[in-house]
Amino acid sequence: MTVQPIVFFPDQRLRQKAAPVVLFDNAVRTLTTDLLDTVRAAQGIGITGPHIGVGLRVVVLDLPDADKPEIYINPEIIWQSDNMVQNEEGSISMPGVVASVTRSGSLKIRYAELNGELKEREATGLRSICLQHEIDQLDGVFWLQKLSSLRRNRLMAQYKKLTRP
Repeated sequence: MTVQPIVFFPDQRLRQKAAPVVLFDNAVRTLTTDLLDTVRAAQGIGITGPHIGVGLRVVVLDLPDADKPEIYINPEIIWQSDNMVQNEEGSISMPGVVASVTRSGSLKIRYAELNGELKEREATGLRSICLQHEIDQLDGVFWLQKLSSLRRNRLMAQYKKLTRP
């Protein structure tokens, strides 16, 4: 419905744990639509409530290989494989900066749909990586925290150069 302003790194709202959704009402439906419009405008593939300053556990994925956008409310990882994979990651909250991050190759999550119905889903590949990335964000873990301090400092310096007026 509306493209919302994105919260940019190093805004502390990106480091706060998001609250669970308890009311599955029109406000949550509007939030998911706004998240989808915002991630598409930013040319991203994943977004959470905290990315637009809303501290609720909502994830919207708009993956290139998916038939339609995916909405996950109150997602939690209930199983992760020991098989680790590396993938280039970035964030709409830190545009222009990417780095290789190591994560589990597959997982299983529990989440709610828009109507509040609980579901479980297994994921591999890009979907698995995006879900881990966005669930970390809901837990107040910005993707840079998955990197060594040396790599993190280099990327923060690179981002600072990119955002200089």
